[in-house]
Amino acid sequence: MTGIRLFLGTICLGCAAHAQQTPPPSVVAVPATTMELTRTATFNGRLDADRTVALVARVGGMLEEIRFEPGELVAEGQVLFRIEKDLFQTAVKEAEGALRAAEAARDRARLERDRQAELVARNAAAQAILDTAEADLASREGDVIRLSAALDRARLNLSYTEIAAPFAGRIGPPEVDAGAMIAAGAGPLAVLIRLDPMHAEFQVPTAVLRSYLERVAAGAASDIDAVTLTLANGTVYDRPGDVDFVDSAVTGGTDSVTLRARFDNPEGLLLDGELVRVQLTAQQPAPELAVPQQAVQRDVQGAFVLVVGDGDRAELRRVTVRRTARGFAVIADGLAEGERVITEGLNKVRPGQPVDAAAPVDG
Repeated sequence: MTGIRLFLGTICLGCAAHAQQTPPPSVVAVPATTMELTRTATFNGRLDADRTVALVARVGGMLEEIRFEPGELVAEGQVLFRIEKDLFQTAVKEAEGALRAAEAARDRARLERDRQAELVARNAAAQAILDTAEADLASREGDVIRLSAALDRARLNLSYTEIAAPFAGRIGPPEVDAGAMIAAGAGPLAVLIRLDPMHAEFQVPTAVLRSYLERVAAGAASDIDAVTLTLANGTVYDRPGDVDFVDSAVTGGTDSVTLRARFDNPEGLLLDGELVRVQLTAQQPAPELAVPQQAVQRDVQGAFVLVVGDGDRAELRRVTVRRTARGFAVIADGLAEGERVITEGLNKVRPGQPVDAAAPVDG
């Protein structure tokens, strides 16, 4: 019996020594840091071109020339279509000739009026003859005005034989071929889209919109550079947009309001009708104490973090989380800047236990 007791005692002493030699658990800890985290809200949106116009012929005739390639970026004023102009040039010459004849007739009528006025002044002609000369002059002057307008119309029709881009943009494929006969106003020849600037329209819940507008009014948010875009492939567009329109009516059934943001698009990367994700910055950046979101745990009493305290021992700290943003928890109370909070290995640690804390490995 004595031998058995000694053997058991030896085993117990070995177990205690082994327990004292167990290393503390390894954890990853990062310092609580003051950073600028913007308050954002994300919505689905659709891009809408600044201007879209269907180019239509204003005079009929044979389409003589198409002067662009489909999808080309064209300049304002660039001639895109040319209609055969021979008949319109002839009409201009006819109108010029008719106007000159009318001007000559007017001048003769003026001379006759002046001559009859002189005779009447010398009592050498009747007043009725002068009245007739006055009426004839007025008629000739009316002819000049009418034929001058006809010449303007002929020149205008001649100018319509060249269809130019009303603004710079991207031109679609032509709907007709060169050599075809086209009628005035018969249908679009092509569609021109102005891509710069581009607008994004999106629906915002009324409650979110009111909070945003209140922050703008208070100077805590801005409508300038307030919107960013994420394209269909996940790429973030590198130019922020300005909120330039807020609808005055709430969309029925959704309790949301349409907002529009304007984006510079000089390279034409943004396309008309494209579906995008729209992120609205609802609050200007401000320094706030934050820790990685995974460091925050919760129990029946609320939120807490484990801090690496004196002697490299884990300490429980109750914290107040104001909000989360971009993977961080903004801490309103309970932590000081620089204190190290455990982010990895939390399941291996209890408050008061020694820990082997290391900084996170970059990448």
